[in-house]
Amino acid sequence: MVMRLFCCLLLISAMPLWAMTQLQASVDKNPVLAGEFFMLTITADDTIKNDQPDTSALLKDFVVGPMSVSTRTNIVNGSISKQTNWSVKLMTRDAGDYTIPSFNVAGISSEPIALKVAERSKETEQNNDIFIKSSMSSDSLFVQEAGVYTVKLYLAKELLDGNLTAPTMPDAQLSQIGKQQEEYELVDGKRYLVITREYLVQPQKSGVYTIDAPVFQGRIRQNYRQLEVSAMGDSTTVEIKPIPSDYQGAWLPSELVNLDEQWQPDSDTVEVGTPITRTLTLTALGITKEQLPDIELAEVQGIRSYPDEKENNHLVRDGRVISQQTASYALLPQTPGTYTLPEVSVPWYNTKIKRISYATLPARTITVTASSLNATVPTPAQTQPIAEQPLAERVQTVKINNTPLWLIIACAIGYLLWLITLVLWWNNRATPLSGKVHTKTTEDDSSAASLARLKTQSKKADLSAFHHELNCYAKLVTQQPHNAIDVLTQQINDQQLTLQVAKLRVALYSSTESTVELAEILKVLEANKNNKRTNQHTALKGLY
Repeated sequence: MVMRLFCCLLLISAMPLWAMTQLQASVDKNPVLAGEFFMLTITADDTIKNDQPDTSALLKDFVVGPMSVSTRTNIVNGSISKQTNWSVKLMTRDAGDYTIPSFNVAGISSEPIALKVAERSKETEQNNDIFIKSSMSSDSLFVQEAGVYTVKLYLAKELLDGNLTAPTMPDAQLSQIGKQQEEYELVDGKRYLVITREYLVQPQKSGVYTIDAPVFQGRIRQNYRQLEVSAMGDSTTVEIKPIPSDYQGAWLPSELVNLDEQWQPDSDTVEVGTPITRTLTLTALGITKEQLPDIELAEVQGIRSYPDEKENNHLVRDGRVISQQTASYALLPQTPGTYTLPEVSVPWYNTKIKRISYATLPARTITVTASSLNATVPTPAQTQPIAEQPLAERVQTVKINNTPLWLIIACAIGYLLWLITLVLWWNNRATPLSGKVHTKTTEDDSSAASLARLKTQSKKADLSAFHHELNCYAKLVTQQPHNAIDVLTQQINDQQLTLQVAKLRVALYSSTESTVELAEILKVLEANKNNKRTNQHTALKGLY
C-alpha cells in the first residue's frame, strides 16, 4: 500500500515536467472575401506562460488585430490535458492566394496554411446593407499641401457593435478632423444611417500614392439573430507633386492667401502716447495652421511696438482646409513727427497658376502730433537764458534799459530787508520745516489711500474701475488735472508700466482682447513711491 502511494506521488510530481508536443494553426474561414475579417487560432497542447507566437510576418499581407490568449485544463477519467490558444483577427484588402506562415513556440513549429481570398461581388456590394464610400478633395497635391479625405459608412440594419479602421497612406500624415457626424440618408429608396469622418492628409514626399480605404467589422441584428458583417471602401490614387526647384523661401503651397489689417483708432493722425492697436489677419486655403508663417513687423524709430499672443486656427468647409492667423500689436508713439510703416509681404506658391505670389499690405504713413498736455509747456527756445544770447543783443538791451536812480535805491532797500528776513527765518527755521513735513505727510496719506483703492480694484479685475482709480492717483501724484496718467508714466519712465498702461487702454477702448497685468502696474507704482520716500528722508536729514 505504501509502495502504491509512493508511485502515485512520484507520477504527480513528474507531471509539470511534461513539455509541449504539438502546435497547430487554423482559420475559421477559408476561402474568405477581400476586406472580410477572419480568425486565426494557434493552439499548443500545454500551458505556455512565458512565450507566444510572433505574428510580425503577417503584416506584409494582412491587417493584423490585437492578440488574445486563453488557457484551458481538462480532466477526463483521471487523464489531464492542457491547452493554450492564441487568437488574432486578420484581413486582407486584395483578392488572391496567400500563405499564412508557420509559427514557433517553445521549439515546436506549426504547419503553414494556404488561404484563398475571393473578390467581392459588385452586385453583392450594391445590395449590401452595409457599405463604405470614400473620396479625396483633390487627386493631385503638392508636397505638404493639405487635402481632405472623407469616409462615409452606410448602415441599413440595426448596429450592435463595430469598428471602423483609419485610412492609411505611405509617406503622409493622416489625422481625423473633429468628431464623426451621423445623419440619415435615402439611397435608392432605402433608409441608411450615415456615419461621416473627415481626415486631414499631408503628403511628405512626391510620387503616386494609394490611400487604402477604411475597413468596417461589426455585428448587426437581423430577424432576432446576430450576424457578423464587414465592409471595405475603394482605394484612392493621389499624385503628389514635388516642390519646384526654383522656389525660394518658406514653402507655403495654397490656392489663395490673403493678408488683411485693422487699426484702432482708424486714423492717420494721433498724439504722442496714444496707443494704436494694429491687428493683422493671414488667411490661407489648403494648408494647416501649423504651416502658417509668423508675421514680423519692422521696427520704426520713434514708435514702440508690443506684440500680443498670436492665435492660429483652421477649419474644414466644403471639403477644403482654411487656416487663419491673427496677430495683434500695440503701437505707442514716443515723439512727434511723420512716420512710414513699411510694407508687409508674405510669399506663397500659387498651386493654380503654378508660380510664386505675394500677400501684401501697403506701406502706411501716420502723423504723430505733440500731446495736448505738452502744448502749454515752454519750449527750450522760449526759456533760453540770457547768458546764452549773443553779446551784441545783451549790449543793446543794456543800452535801452536806462534805469532811474530812485529805482536803484528802492532795490537796495528791498535787498536789505530780504537779508533781514533771511536771518530771522534762519533763527526760526524749525517751525516752517515742521509745517512742510506735516503738509507732505498729508499728501502721502492721500496717495497711500488712493493706492489702496487701486489695489482693491486690481483684485476685482475691474479694468474700468482700475483705470479710474489710476487716473485719480496720477492726478494726486503729478498735480496735473489733464492727461495725468501720461505725465506719470513719463515721470517714472518704466518700460513695463508704459506697456501695461497701453494694454489697459487697448482692452478698454478697442475691440481686440488684451491681457493686462494689473499687478505689474501696482508693483511699479509702489516701487516709485518707496524711492521718493527714501529720497525725501535723505533730504530732510541734510536740512537738520
